[in-house]
Amino acid sequence: QVQLVESGGGLVQAGGSLTLSCAASGRTFSGYAMGWFRQAPGKEREFVGARSASSTMEYYSDSVKGRFTISRDNAKNTVYLQMNSLKPEDTAVYYCSARQGIPTRNRYEYDYWGQGTQVTVSS
Repeated sequence: QVQLVESGGGLVQAGGSLTLSCAASGRTFSGYAMGWFRQAPGKEREFVGARSASSTMEYYSDSVKGRFTISRDNAKNTVYLQMNSLKPEDTAVYYCSARQGIPTRNRYEYDYWGQGTQVTVSS
């Protein structure tokens, strides 16, 4: 089992920045690919980005590419989502997730999820 807890959400103005953290506990964090997803009201949960366990693979959705960056500190069992140039359409609940193997864009392929943290971007 892997337990994930997100933090760092909040209210920010458009153009601002925010960094989300996801702290993992349980099984060896360094062996898991980590993904970030988001879900806006009335919409399906969508892929934001993912990073492999060894950080050799990194993927982002087209909507956040160039603005968001995922990093991980395996010594601290933590993965981060740095969000820059935020837009109102980035408003959503953000979830981190974990899976063994390579990172994917498919939410159904992730085994563990955090409870989510709200990010609200005002215009």
